Amino acid sequence: MNIQDYVKNKNPKFVNAFLQLWDITQESIDPDFECGFSYGMPGYNVPLSLYPKGYLNRKDEAVPFLGLAIQKHFIVIYHMGLYLDSDLKEWFETEYKKVVPTKLDLGKSCLRLKNPQHIPYPLIRELIQKMSAKEYIILYENQYR
Repeated sequence: MNIQDYVKNKNPKFVNAFLQLWDITQESIDPDFECGFSYGMPGYNVPLSLYPKGYLNRKDEAVPFLGLAIQKHFIVIYHMGLYLDSDLKEWFETEYKKVVPTKLDLGKSCLRLKNPQHIPYPLIRELIQKMSAKEYIILYENQYR
């Protein structure tokens, strides 16, 4: 599957914003992460070549880091760094309030973007750039020992 196939039957209200977020992700993410589809969505994982233990010690499954999806009523960014790094999450919450007029809708790792006109693209770019694959592996190891 590719990105164009993924967006084909999605809510057209979100397709352009999603594609812009995907482009930002590809331009901004640490090249040590590997692009692919998992859990039915495009995203980036820590490749097994970099972390052979695999996700939850499954040696055939890469550790997920970031996923992007179009749901019925919003775009969602799953960023595991927000879940594992409280300082990063606090930074993001503070910066989001400075640039977006609507309330932040953030779960443990999922950022729901309901209005395409209020997506803080530069902030999303900065968020993605803030964590390398090697930094993420350290956080992941500390969480799941």
